[in-house]
Amino acid sequence: MQKAHDKIILGIDPGTTLMGYGIIHGSGKNPGYVDMGVIDLKKGGDHYMKLRKIYEGTLKLIEKYLPDEVAIEAPFYGKNVQSMLKLGRAQGVAMAAVLARDIPVFEYAPRKIKLAITSAGSASKEQVANMLARMFDLKEIPKNLDATDGLAVAVCHFYQKGIIPGKSGSNSWEAYIRKNPGRVK
Repeated sequence: MQKAHDKIILGIDPGTTLMGYGIIHGSGKNPGYVDMGVIDLKKGGDHYMKLRKIYEGTLKLIEKYLPDEVAIEAPFYGKNVQSMLKLGRAQGVAMAAVLARDIPVFEYAPRKIKLAITSAGSASKEQVANMLARMFDLKEIPKNLDATDGLAVAVCHFYQKGIIPGKSGSNSWEAYIRKNPGRVK
């Protein structure tokens, strides 16, 4: 599945009921699909137990897929302050799990993610899912669109970072080594 120069990206769409995730690999102009799904938090108990489940679930994804980078959707600004606080905590716990494994984290606004996938920042979840299905030739769209949202975050990061091996400039191996001395042994 992964070539020596591929980069594995884990995309996370944090939530307090469902956390969507998507995994892609890339070494050229187009990303390759690996997996997507959700971590179901509905039966996770109180808010604090759900946060624990997010942390543990994120660590399991890291252990299974060994991502080189993780992209996460930033909380959107809404009218319900309590919902925003809970969503921010969910995002923070997922980020903490990633950072505990010394993996670089990148954050993207929902509008930027939709723009990267559909060329429309106001696209619906269904439009994003349909575009990803075409992009990766998926036979069916998951019932739960949080999974495709997680995949969209990973694809957005792929396009933002321009992940092409041997590229010079800020994405070169030399720049990566300078910025991440502890990741290279």
